[in-house]
Amino acid sequence: MAIQRTEPDRTPSSVHPATDSPISATIATLRSDRSTGSLRSDRSVALVGSTLLAIGVALAAANLRPAVTGLASVLGDVRSSLGVSTAWTSLLTAVPTLCFGFAAFLAPWLGRRLGMARAVGLSLLVLTIGLVLRVVDGPLVVLGGTFVACAGIAVCNVLIPVVVKDSFPGRVGLVTGVYTAALAAGAAVGAAFTPTLESVLGSWRLAVGAWAFLSLAALLVWLAGARHGVTVAGAGTKRVPVTRSLTRSPLAWVITVFFGLQSLLAYTVMGWLPQILGDAGVDRTTAGLLLAITMVLGVPVSLIVPPLAVRRASQSGLVAVLGLLSVAGVLGLALVPAAAPGLWVVLIGVGMGMFPLALVMISLRTSSTADTARLSAMAQSIGYLLAATGPFAFGLLRGATGDWTLSMLVLVGLLVLLTALGVVAGRPRTV
Repeated sequence: MAIQRTEPDRTPSSVHPATDSPISATIATLRSDRSTGSLRSDRSVALVGSTLLAIGVALAAANLRPAVTGLASVLGDVRSSLGVSTAWTSLLTAVPTLCFGFAAFLAPWLGRRLGMARAVGLSLLVLTIGLVLRVVDGPLVVLGGTFVACAGIAVCNVLIPVVVKDSFPGRVGLVTGVYTAALAAGAAVGAAFTPTLESVLGSWRLAVGAWAFLSLAALLVWLAGARHGVTVAGAGTKRVPVTRSLTRSPLAWVITVFFGLQSLLAYTVMGWLPQILGDAGVDRTTAGLLLAITMVLGVPVSLIVPPLAVRRASQSGLVAVLGLLSVAGVLGLALVPAAAPGLWVVLIGVGMGMFPLALVMISLRTSSTADTARLSAMAQSIGYLLAATGPFAFGLLRGATGDWTLSMLVLVGLLVLLTALGVVAGRPRTV
């Protein structure tokens, strides 16, 4: 007589009512499935929001600007060494912003295809390779390596805010503040220390290439800390197909233009502030110091603005305050630049807190991780392409008029538009 075997019940116990919290669901799943070995890592699940992941986010952010500001700080020596033209130099300075715009379109696809852990890790690897590549040969290799490095940066620009929202849902403001503060600090350190490294190492190639060690360190920490959550084998979560284009959302376009205009302001200030101050009679050393102050101010501002933003249903008031500060600073530079240059620079530096605020609003104005990734890609790709026109047009207008007054007044008009769009984007709703 055959003996009938009774199979144990393997009905997944991870199917919980919609009212269960994610934490209780996970705990129940772990308890019921630990003995069956049916748990597996799932690249569609959010990264585990650990302390090590937060450190990885901060280190990754610290690497997203030295590739740009470090090279810019020794650009004169680079140009002399390579014997290149002014046109080549202009192209090199335009590559980062253009690459941030074009490469950002790929970021959501990479995130879906590889998962956030692998996509960001690959981007940091690409950044490291680009930093090394661009210092090994002549002008074409410098351009190509810069493009490769900035492509890695562009993907991180888009995906890391998604990681912050997905992995730290209860601390979006705090972690966004740490992310943007580390980004600002990296920009300032890259600009300040690359010339010193050049003096110590005796070569701009070694000084610029040395930042690859920092990106390699960030990659190693990211690989150690980025771990996707687990699901039960056979009971995976369903992927919701994306059927709605954000290009049909008026709010998405408002946020995109808002992001683009604040980036345009930042890149115009970074590119032309020393020249504006120099033409007003400020000596070169002081002008460079004032630019550094503008960049360093981004650190405390980034730590303050995002937590304030997430505590409020509407961020319109914060936008209005930051916009007024920026307008006051730019008007001061336009009308009486030498009267109080330190005050004008501080007002502009604090006003550039629009950047961390824009990143927070990308998270707050979306209701799902997929929408966050798509809105981040849309805002940063189109926004950075818009920003790329700013410094170029600003310089052309100055050349046509012979002074900075009209250029600065146009910038004031753009700031008024930026503030108005930010007030609209700050109202509590989602795309």
